[in-house]
Amino acid sequence: MTTATRSTTLYNRWVLMCFAVDSAVICLSLVIAYYLRFKTSLVEVGVIDSVGLTLRHYLGHIAFGVVLMMLILTNFRFYSKQKMLSYIGTLQIIIKSSIVWLIAFLTLSLVLKFDPPISRIFCGAGLGVVIVLLPLWRGIFWRYLSSEKQASCLRQRAIAVGWSENFDKAIEAFHRAPEREFEIIGLVTPPEGDFECTPPKDIPILGEFARLEVLLQMGVCQMVIVADDTLRSGKLLQLASLCEKEMVDFKLVPTCFRVLLSGLHLESVGGVPVLGISKLPLHSVFNQYIKRLVDIIGAIVGLTLAAPVIAIFGMLIYKESPGPIFYRQRRLGANGRIFDMIKLRSMKLNAESSGKAGWTVKNDPRCLKVGALMRKLNIDEVPQFWNVLTGDMSLVGPRPERPELIEKFKEEIPHYNARHNIKPGITGWAQVNGLRGDTDLSERVRFDLHYIENWNVIFDMQIMALTFFKREGAC
Repeated sequence: MTTATRSTTLYNRWVLMCFAVDSAVICLSLVIAYYLRFKTSLVEVGVIDSVGLTLRHYLGHIAFGVVLMMLILTNFRFYSKQKMLSYIGTLQIIIKSSIVWLIAFLTLSLVLKFDPPISRIFCGAGLGVVIVLLPLWRGIFWRYLSSEKQASCLRQRAIAVGWSENFDKAIEAFHRAPEREFEIIGLVTPPEGDFECTPPKDIPILGEFARLEVLLQMGVCQMVIVADDTLRSGKLLQLASLCEKEMVDFKLVPTCFRVLLSGLHLESVGGVPVLGISKLPLHSVFNQYIKRLVDIIGAIVGLTLAAPVIAIFGMLIYKESPGPIFYRQRRLGANGRIFDMIKLRSMKLNAESSGKAGWTVKNDPRCLKVGALMRKLNIDEVPQFWNVLTGDMSLVGPRPERPELIEKFKEEIPHYNARHNIKPGITGWAQVNGLRGDTDLSERVRFDLHYIENWNVIFDMQIMALTFFKREGAC
């Protein structure tokens, strides 16, 4: 049995185990929901007559609920390798599936006329218990599975054709992602015979392109990835055909679409396939309203809690450097709209009297003593809750930059302006990963685009929580 076959067999066993345990956990959740509904004080709520109603009467309802939930989870690809390796992805599917399950369960119970009639409180309790117990058991399993020894067993073994600078950067990103589905075990030279750039020393070169067919027939891998930017279309078709013949997955890393990849959408126009960026999470009007609602609530709470802090630091600023305690600076917002961002002044008056825009740097002599403390604790950003409330900013998003700087950045940094597809934020995914102030712009853009592609409410909550633990200052 080849390594690739052993990996597939192990994955299939884990899927069967997860399917069985998930079913048992959902069944247990619905049994607990029954006892909560009919054996506690909740029995007095509602109009259902529970006299003589035992668990035996509800076994059919519970079995139907388990089957329905498992079908919904399967429909949302709950058992794919990527979802098994990503706890956040697992949690998202559980919450989404549970809500769909509640609606479908109640609707089908009315259509099919369940006897006895289903209790809505029972369904609600079942939803609550499932959302607690299923993530709990999956979290324990994920901790076990996320160890490199176990995760590597789930990943497909891949051979890369060629090597390029762009693919080298992509591999770095792949290695940081625990949910990656493949591991590169070796390289073959491209058809032209030379690598575009020097490949890593820790990845062996398995031979020339002509030897690839033999390697696939030996079953050494389950996937072939084209890593060469210059491979001609004829060779690509030949390679894709070879992979199809040997029943090996074929992947292409298209460097011309390195921005907003999750928004790539294939559609047919007059029978011709067209690939383009069209669908991102925040393109959904519903998602926009959800994010705005969270922003409004967060801004009101933030301003209320921050009022004493603003007052105290405002006095300290005025004592050290008499003058305005707030500082307004023009920034570029969503879709290129300019707005005034408000901050507590952390620098001396007329710090940019030269008219030259720029970032603060470590030990910047223009910083006030209290300004250094505010920057370290992110307190200078607190007044931006007002920008959030007025709709210029969001709680979470790419940090806004000054229009004068952006004119330069958009020419020098690939995909820089793509981050202006959404509102800028008080905090962001790049900032909680230590990229704020005078740091690598290319890295910041990469993190910002990752956020735009993968936005969801839970991701926003995660970033807001991490903000309190990422306090690197700029001066």
